[in-house]
Amino acid sequence: MHFKRFVTLALLPSLILYAFFVVIPVFWSMYYGFFDWKGIGSLSYIGLENYLEAISDPVFWRALRNNLIIVAASILGQVPIALVLALLLRKSSMLHRFIRSAVFMPMVLSTVVVGLIWGYIYHPQFGLVNTVLENIGLGSWTRPWLSDPSVNMLAVSVPIIWNFIGPYLIMFIAAIQNIPSEVEDACKIDGTKPYQKLFYVTLPMIRGTVNVVIVMCIAGSLKAFDQVFIMTGGGPAQSTELLATYMYNNTFNVYRYGYGSAVSTAIVLISGGLIAVSQLLFRNKDA
Repeated sequence: MHFKRFVTLALLPSLILYAFFVVIPVFWSMYYGFFDWKGIGSLSYIGLENYLEAISDPVFWRALRNNLIIVAASILGQVPIALVLALLLRKSSMLHRFIRSAVFMPMVLSTVVVGLIWGYIYHPQFGLVNTVLENIGLGSWTRPWLSDPSVNMLAVSVPIIWNFIGPYLIMFIAAIQNIPSEVEDACKIDGTKPYQKLFYVTLPMIRGTVNVVIVMCIAGSLKAFDQVFIMTGGGPAQSTELLATYMYNNTFNVYRYGYGSAVSTAIVLISGGLIAVSQLLFRNKDA
């Protein structure tokens, strides 16, 4: 009983800060979404007009489509890469620790710095990508990666994948290392092949971690903002617009705080919906 009380008291400051800076602002944002408000002056109640305007705006749907591309790229990119690296780097040798640190390093960098770095990498004149393509005889493949609507969403997805592999790698390594040694010994005795061990032993035993990682991918991808805003600002012609950049541009560029609040509420609801779908899929798979 004393231990539970101690844990509750220890967590209480963090819970209060989280409620003050996250939970309460979410509800305030929902509240402001029902008003026409420019950030100053009086609020004018307009009901659901902001939400109806959002769902009738084709730019909103383009931003949602682009966000879903980021979500798919993150799940299909970050999760498999982090899992494969975790299987290869789970040992504790100096080389493995060095590689793990190198993979985790992008997470330490500011997302603004990551956006600037990849903006230079993709630069059409002196960027690394085009320079390498020209030097290996693939000059016909060079292009303005961030301004070509046919490839710019793929281009902005790469730095997001690269930036966030590290935390998932650490989570997968911890999960794999927590698999009981008796299971490993039983696999060796039974002569289990590596692919059989992966699909029938390792993955089922770390499914909870995989589920958490997918939830984090969805939530993180739907609030993606910094890298894309630095690299493209949502352009050209809103071809890389995301829900977060759409909300930012409407809130702080044209001073429609009520409308921006409605869009931010929509982001929360969409994120919750996608996370619920992922949980349902995992539940059905377990059944």
